[in-house]
Amino acid sequence: MTYSTITGLGFYVPENVVTNQDLTQYMDTSDAWIRERTGIEQRRYFTYGKDTNASMAAAASRMAIDRAGLQTTDIELIVFATITPDYFFPGSGFLMQRELGLEGIGVIDIRNQCSGFVYALSIADQFIKTGMYKKVLVVGSEIQSTWINKSNQGRGVAVIFGDGAGAAVLQATDDPEHRVLSTHLHADGRYAEDLYVRDPGSSRPSRAATKEMVDEGGFDVVMNGNAVFKHATVRFAEVINEALKANGYGPEDIALLVPHQANIRISDYVRQQLKLPAEKVYNNIQRYGNTTAASIPIALTEAWEQGRIQPGDVVCLAAFGSGFTWASALIKW
Repeated sequence: MTYSTITGLGFYVPENVVTNQDLTQYMDTSDAWIRERTGIEQRRYFTYGKDTNASMAAAASRMAIDRAGLQTTDIELIVFATITPDYFFPGSGFLMQRELGLEGIGVIDIRNQCSGFVYALSIADQFIKTGMYKKVLVVGSEIQSTWINKSNQGRGVAVIFGDGAGAAVLQATDDPEHRVLSTHLHADGRYAEDLYVRDPGSSRPSRAATKEMVDEGGFDVVMNGNAVFKHATVRFAEVINEALKANGYGPEDIALLVPHQANIRISDYVRQQLKLPAEKVYNNIQRYGNTTAASIPIALTEAWEQGRIQPGDVVCLAAFGSGFTWASALIKW
């Protein structure tokens, strides 16, 4: 039987470090206020004229491809997750494909928000299991610093988000001991407006009304923080336990949990629910903030670089985000 395994990881974050103190020039906030509510100390913002969503994704992908011992031209399919594309259309996956010189291969662009990378990983895993492809590039990339409302009105959201990209190479294997064991995908659109950005949307007035949309806050993130927190803490634990049960494991078998970096309070709550020691959960939200679809591959790459993941380890990826959407992947490294 054919399975998939991760053979290469890479990430890219912009060089522009933005501390909590830096944000005080835009809004009434403080380092203590941000740390207490989110755990974030700093984040990265892209550099205009240097970074694009696609260029950051390409940098992360080159690193992952090189670490997999492959040439860029070995890649047969790209699955690209983002909610902040460079263009309204086409998606940034196509722009990254062009930058990597991979014209002609398939590109799948998906928008599953903070669960985007796990959804993309699942898609790649299925294509490899069917035998259609043997080498798939999975990417999450975001530039969020340009659309967040850096004012007192938007500070509850603005302090959270950062920019970055992460990538993984999945390859076919017949080794049942080192592979993606299973992926689990869920969504519930009943809560779509609890975390969303309304505009630009095709079901609203024509482009002549764009200024009105901006003035009315249509381009701002709307977040029901209490609802998001309550649902996230429940769904994270559910989808992690679902993955463990599907493979005959318990929480004690997890060598490392790599959750979406949404909020350190959510990660700590889930860790306590699962009775995991702190060293078994990888968090880097302190340095990068919430990078949405990029957060898991960035964290996974760092954990691997630091030796936190060893062959034979059971690694769990889990995410929750707008949609609502939630997902997990269990991997035997």
